[in-house]
Order: sequence, then C-alpha cells, then structure tokens
Amino acid sequence: MEIPLPAHKKIYFASDFHLGAPNMTVSREREKLIVQWLEMVEKDAAHIFLVGDLFDFWFEYKHVIPKGYTRLLGKLADLTDKGIGISVFIGNHDMWMDGYFEDELNIPVYYEPQVYTIAGRKFYIGHGDGLGPGDHGYKFLKKIFRNPVCRWLFSCIHPVMGISLANYFSRKSRAATGQELEHFLGEDQEWLAIYSREVLQREHFDYFIFGHRHLPLDLKVGADSRYINLGEWLNYTSYAVFDGTTTTLEFFTEAGAKLGRSGVKDLVQDRR
Repeated sequence: MEIPLPAHKKIYFASDFHLGAPNMTVSREREKLIVQWLEMVEKDAAHIFLVGDLFDFWFEYKHVIPKGYTRLLGKLADLTDKGIGISVFIGNHDMWMDGYFEDELNIPVYYEPQVYTIAGRKFYIGHGDGLGPGDHGYKFLKKIFRNPVCRWLFSCIHPVMGISLANYFSRKSRAATGQELEHFLGEDQEWLAIYSREVLQREHFDYFIFGHRHLPLDLKVGADSRYINLGEWLNYTSYAVFDGTTTTLEFFTEAGAKLGRSGVKDLVQDRR
C-alpha cells in the first residue's frame, strides 16, 4: 500500500495510550494530553498511524462501546473530516474492534502487520504482540481471544458485567499501573528486533515500526534497516515522525523526554 506524502508534510506514529488505566481520572488527563498532541501534529500531518493499545480495554457490542474517551474519538473524527488519513492497528488490550472506527470515524482498522511505501521508503507496521521468539503462553491466549466463538460468547455477557469484568483483569496487569518501566534486553535479545531481522532475510524494509514493547527504541537491524519501537504514553509520551527522508523518535512532554533520553534511548544510540 502506498501512502502519498506531499511536500512539507509528515507521517506520525504513536501507540500504547492505554486509556482507562490506571483509573478514569488519571486516564482523562492523559487523554487531554494526547488530544493536544494530535492538535499539534495536524498542522503538517499527511497520515497518522496509531499502532495498538489505544485503550486498556475495548469491546464493541452490537449497540454499545465502552464509556469515555469522548475527547479522543471526537478529535479523530475531526481529523478525518479534515482529510487527514488515520490508520489504527489493534493491540493485545483492544483487539475486539468491530466496525465502530470504520463506520463512525472513517478510520480503517488492521488486525495484522501491514506493509507501506512512503516517499520511496518501505515500512513494516504492526502492534508487535505475538511476534518473534518465545511468549508461547500469550500466543496461545491470543488465538483464544481472537476466536470468533469466544468473542461471541463474551458478547452474550451483559455490557455492565462484561466491561466491568474485563476492566478489572486489565487493570491487574503491570501495563495498567504504569508504575514499572520495561527494561532493555540488549540488541541481540529484543524479540521484535529478532523478528525484524528474520523478516529482512525474505524482504527488505527500511523501517519496522512497532508498539507493545513499551520502550522508545531505535535499533539498527540491517545495513539500511531500523526497528523503531514507539514506547508508550503512561511514562514516555513518545512517538515517531517521518519527514520523507528519515524517521526519528520524539517526546511530547519534557518529563517524557528526560526519562527517555536518560534511559535506554541514549544507551542504544551510544552503541551505534
């Protein structure tokens, strides 16, 4: 798929907002921050990729969606109405999307990694969950959660009970608390970097763009290929931008920048 990039325009990437975590009060402040970021990038955005786990939990019943997130959903509708393209990828926390984004917001939703050509560069984009070596327990659970029968069975639970139950278990996870930071495993051990190198054996890509890992990472995985992880908005407020020539990691807040630049991001850059 080719994404046009007019002169003086840019492509933006972000992921792992985890809206709803750890509670709606904290989440609402983060949601306002995300909307501010969207208002900033709309000035020169040709396309925005939101690469999974926008919500800490999301399930679309036939006539019901989770309460909240009005500011984000309204801003996304405003952007698409203005002609700015947006693509959404499901993550492991919000995999149960079923037409709302497409019908109400005019935003396509993707369940698997996609390939794009932008300004002559090849991009491989996906959330990243279930890719690479190991994590066999989650890969098994992912097949269960994505199974249409299991999804239908969950839809039979009344939304009051179903959404409450799902939110409870979602908030029990480490990602929902946002208190513990992921640790860099090393360039040879980061599983999405390993996966990227495996893909490169079959086909060249200039950039692999993933979320899920919760670390802002920029790793060289081939002679002319880089793996960029978008980090998250619980701590880093990190995102990536492609200007037609190169893709860079950025931070929306000073606190996120200080955390990111004093941590793994500098470590990775120093190793180049």
